[in-house]
Amino acid sequence: MNSSKYKCREYLNLYDLDIELFKRFNLYVYDVVPVRKVFILRTDKGDKILKKIDYSIDDLRFIYTAMEYLKNNGFDRVINFIKTTEGYIYTIWNGEIYCIMDLLEGRECEYSNPVDIAITSRALGNMHKASSGFEYNIKSRYNLHKIIDNFERKLHKIMFFKEMVLLYDNTSKFDEIFLENVDYYIKQMNESLRILEHSKYHELCSEEDKIVLCHHDLAHHNILIKDEEAYFIDFDYSVLDLRVHDLCNFINKVIKNFAYDMEKTNQIIANYNNFDNLDNREMEVLYGMLYFPEDFYSICVNYYDTRKNWSEDIFIRRLIKKVDYKQDREEFLNNLA
Repeated sequence: MNSSKYKCREYLNLYDLDIELFKRFNLYVYDVVPVRKVFILRTDKGDKILKKIDYSIDDLRFIYTAMEYLKNNGFDRVINFIKTTEGYIYTIWNGEIYCIMDLLEGRECEYSNPVDIAITSRALGNMHKASSGFEYNIKSRYNLHKIIDNFERKLHKIMFFKEMVLLYDNTSKFDEIFLENVDYYIKQMNESLRILEHSKYHELCSEEDKIVLCHHDLAHHNILIKDEEAYFIDFDYSVLDLRVHDLCNFINKVIKNFAYDMEKTNQIIANYNNFDNLDNREMEVLYGMLYFPEDFYSICVNYYDTRKNWSEDIFIRRLIKKVDYKQDREEFLNNLA
């Protein structure tokens, strides 16, 4: 069984699908359809999304306020909350927080499709431009000045894993591949930190026009394509940060589908720049962020911290795939410099 589907099923079992819950949103629901960790509701007022919130009400208000700010600034291709009969964007039912949103129609973005990539790059630039100036007093959603410390913690984590595996009496195939490659990636992590420490990163974090609402979870299924436009959903992890934070995330997800093709990165940046050009300082910070081997780090953390319930074979295949791109990635970084 696919472990992610199993986890989603476990999570959906925690929902309390009660007609009285739907009445609080003045909805008559005649069918429910599970999709990932939410339910699509077929209602008398059109299709909706029911979501059980596993973060604070303050975080939910941050997301709602950010969505309204975007819409007021001309970018309406985001989620729309349905209010309760009492005018709230959520309700508490049996101790859990629920919200309902309009269902956005569209197909999921395909990162293997150059047209989808161009559409999404422009939309990301447009959304960032519309969010410029947004402020909200909630510490957990401010990510400024944190990237260097975050990368240092990740470096120390990988170094800890190395020391741990070297003590093993019996090593797995994953351990062996990890040890063969870890020093190379530790070197890249240190170089990423060196670039960022010598960049204008902290200076940029103090300039209002460089700070935007970052989606922070640009998986392909969180971007819907409809009528040649990109729509963004699921802002659960959204933060206020430098706009290159989102751009780095997006580039990393796309280029691994194209063997780290430099041309694809140039196209992403060119389309993004339709709304506001990145300056040289931002490009240097973007370079430093892209230098960090996030893919290698994430697979190792998922394995050694048991964050993913994958089989040993899946872990090994995914690690091999990531290290096989070592030369392509190196050439990419050299071209980007």
